[in-house]
Amino acid sequence: MSKTKLPTPAPVQVFARCINAENRPENYAGDWPSVGCVYPVRVLPHVHTRQAQVHIQGFYAERPYGAFAPHRFERIAEVWLN
Repeated sequence: MSKTKLPTPAPVQVFARCINAENRPENYAGDWPSVGCVYPVRVLPHVHTRQAQVHIQGFYAERPYGAFAPHRFERIAEVWLN
């Protein structure tokens, strides 16, 4: 049995409002947020740069990657899940 303990994320759902949906890349294939809409999100660090990235839960993104810059969103609520 392994003694390694993996980090467990807190049981929190974050909601964020899109405040900037401009400059969609030409080669982006997938869902794109709309200004003013509220989305359930996860904020995770980029694997290589460790900079925060916003992942919208339920969005489909084929390429280049389904993460958005944090300046495009403002956090509006955190809901603790039981």
